[in-house]
Amino acid sequence: MASPTLITPSTSTPKPLTPIRSKLSSTTTATVSTSVSSTRRREFLSLAAGILTPALLLPATSAFAASDEEYVREASEVIKKVRSTLSMEKSDPNLADSVTELREASNYWVAKYRREKALLGRASFRDIYSALNAVSGHYVSFGPTTPIPAKRKQRILEEMDTAEKALQRGR
Repeated sequence: MASPTLITPSTSTPKPLTPIRSKLSSTTTATVSTSVSSTRRREFLSLAAGILTPALLLPATSAFAASDEEYVREASEVIKKVRSTLSMEKSDPNLADSVTELREASNYWVAKYRREKALLGRASFRDIYSALNAVSGHYVSFGPTTPIPAKRKQRILEEMDTAEKALQRGR
């Protein structure tokens, strides 16, 4: 149970508060310096925002943004490289080097054009991307000297044919 002295108010008078001394001169100086400081800070921030805002509002373009002619040329090169690599015999001593070159070319092509919003809807891009995915996935999983199964190879070559036709039509 609680003590009765804690519950009942005390009868003693509270101590008077000490008066606050007026520091008008030092307070005014501090206020003025704070005011100047905050004004300068505001000016700096508005200047920085004015300089940086246009850069942030401009549409972000890809680092590799390419023209349509460049896309067609590089896509055709990748298609040729895929066809030449797939046509090589298993016993060919240059097969591993050709697969390595194909993987480098496909990685470069995909990295360059994957973020281009204008190209994502194109049939040529979709077919080439799908075929490169299949080829790359096969060689990553089974090694550069393992031949691609006939069914997969046929599908990849069909995708390359349709991609090439789409490129010729501007799609």
